Amino acid sequence: MDKKILKIISTAVPLVVENVDTDQIIPARFLKATTREGFGENLFRDWRYNPDNSLKTDFVLNSSVYKGTILVAGKNFGCGSSREHAAWALYDHGFRVVVSSFFGDIFKNNALNNFLLPVVVAQDFLDALLEKIQKEPNTEVTIDLEKQTISVTGTTMSQSFDINEYKKVCLINGYDDIDYMLSNKKNIEEFEEKRSNDFSLE
Repeated sequence: MDKKILKIISTAVPLVVENVDTDQIIPARFLKATTREGFGENLFRDWRYNPDNSLKTDFVLNSSVYKGTILVAGKNFGCGSSREHAAWALYDHGFRVVVSSFFGDIFKNNALNNFLLPVVVAQDFLDALLEKIQKEPNTEVTIDLEKQTISVTGTTMSQSFDINEYKKVCLINGYDDIDYMLSNKKNIEEFEEKRSNDFSLE
């Protein structure tokens, strides 16, 4: 999966639940693995599966009606423990964006560090968006990271969102922290050379 995020146009999955904590996103018993792959299978495990491992047909992720790379969730998504695995599980499942009116701070940072874009919108916008998706599952949502806007195709629904400028650059280019440093290698070398020359003149 391409890590770069410029503009994402997709239908969305509505998770109309508030205060979703990281243990609900990925239960603690699945945290033994040390690589990021494979966590998507157990995303919302206790909500998606019955004790006999059969699918719960009434859970939104098991529905054939809702598809897409955008998860639209209720207020206070990603609260609770600091486990980075929650972001891994969402990304591994195929989500690139999570929209909510509030995120747990640690989850938000973990998401940004793992190429998952958390988009914070006003509560009234979130409520309207969830309602529209539920009524019209083919609703198309556009996330434009360069312009920092979220909009709904065929409507006037649109809103801007904030993002850390450094993380924005990383997401647009598909950089992790090391990649970002390497991308500035030439500038760093030129700075060090100038600094060295300035000292030699003293």
